[in-house]
Amino acid sequence: MKIFQKHVDINELPSLEQTIAEFKDCMDFTHQTFPKSHVDVVYLPTLAGNTELFRAIIHPFTHTTEEEVADILQYAPYQPVHDRKTCIKGILDGHAAIFFNQNAYIVDVSESIGRTIEQSETESVIIGPHDGFVEDIAQNLGLLRKKIKSAQLKTMKFQVGEVTKSDVIIVYLEGIANQELVHMLADRIQNIEIDMVLEGNMLVQLIEENPNSIFPQFMTTERPDAIVSKIVGGRIVGFVDGSPSAFSCPTSFFDFFSSPDDYYSRWLLGTAIRLLRIAGFALTLGLTSFYVSATTFHYEMIPHTMLYNLTESRSKVPFPPLLEALIMETTIELLREAGARLPTKIGQTIGIVGGIVIGQAAVQAGFTSNILVITVATSAIASFVVPSYIMSASIRLIRFGFIILAGLLGNLGLVIGIGFMVIHLAGITNMGTSYLTPVAPLNMNDILDTFIRGPFWSLTKRPSISKSKNTIRNKMRK
Repeated sequence: MKIFQKHVDINELPSLEQTIAEFKDCMDFTHQTFPKSHVDVVYLPTLAGNTELFRAIIHPFTHTTEEEVADILQYAPYQPVHDRKTCIKGILDGHAAIFFNQNAYIVDVSESIGRTIEQSETESVIIGPHDGFVEDIAQNLGLLRKKIKSAQLKTMKFQVGEVTKSDVIIVYLEGIANQELVHMLADRIQNIEIDMVLEGNMLVQLIEENPNSIFPQFMTTERPDAIVSKIVGGRIVGFVDGSPSAFSCPTSFFDFFSSPDDYYSRWLLGTAIRLLRIAGFALTLGLTSFYVSATTFHYEMIPHTMLYNLTESRSKVPFPPLLEALIMETTIELLREAGARLPTKIGQTIGIVGGIVIGQAAVQAGFTSNILVITVATSAIASFVVPSYIMSASIRLIRFGFIILAGLLGNLGLVIGIGFMVIHLAGITNMGTSYLTPVAPLNMNDILDTFIRGPFWSLTKRPSISKSKNTIRNKMRK
């Protein structure tokens, strides 16, 4: 292998004066001089730890001569730097820059800042591991290494954001993940041109193929067990430093309705819960809109025993069903958003008391019918069974479109809305793969672990998205 030595411009060499000038007007920038050894050290104390500073800077250079300093700087922790950008970046990463005899070195004195590993508040766990990702990307990668003890677990590191320069790491299993998709994802991340990236959910919007779609195209989660299952299944996973959310791809629409909890329960129970989520998706999408359609155009669809009560309930309502439903759905969304933004204890009170008081008062005042209150409440509850918050939010927004179509065209509007939604879903791709995999294109092997959670003895092959010479992922011992 030939090694080509890059020519270094003398103007790009790091110097103490240029470094100090770069951090001018930064109150947390420190310049420390050791007169006896003629060593100058600069660093950001807000990123450095006292123990690390004493070990790497104060103790070695306080009572040493120039000859001894030259020997100390030969040790591994002290890395020579030959260009100004690397030196500046090192300081911003929590390193100390050491200037001695026209040469510059950096040494890591950073202190880990962040919270300890704990359960995710947004993704509750009933059965299974209770650890969750945190904002430190190194800790997150360590959680994966503890769960996947394989040298085939490969990582690639990038920097995104012209200003923030956020670290991004993608993780995959060599030999199982599709290498073409790995290169495709790496190219997309490298081609991002933006000032800042602060969160994983922000990054995926910059690399997805259908940015104007309402549906999320990358699965994001704070649960390590969910990410491990994606990696072993041939998916590619990504982390953004400062974000507790990891994303995985390629992602199917049906991935948003499965949860790691399904695999910790008996397969029949896991299947029932998964089917319940799909039923909840149908209810939250179509229940209120069907009410509007039936009460506006299709009274003949309502049973006679129920029609009398519905007519009596609606006799005091001054609004047409369409406007009535939109007002109630908007009120529910306001209560939901208020409960989410307020402190936990107050938020729960707002959700319970607000829902009961407003609903009861609205019925008594003739503002809405009691049937619609039940319908809207059932629709709202059904939206919570979808494990992914982002997908749940997308479904709730689509629900407003279905209500408007039902109020204007009745059942025909519902059919048109469903048709457009299916056509849109069929046209979405994620990393070059169909969003409706494994339904379109149909793959019977993957179907067994999509709508139902098959028993482990039947899950013998990895998903078709993976490219592995060993297709057996589970083999029963006899």
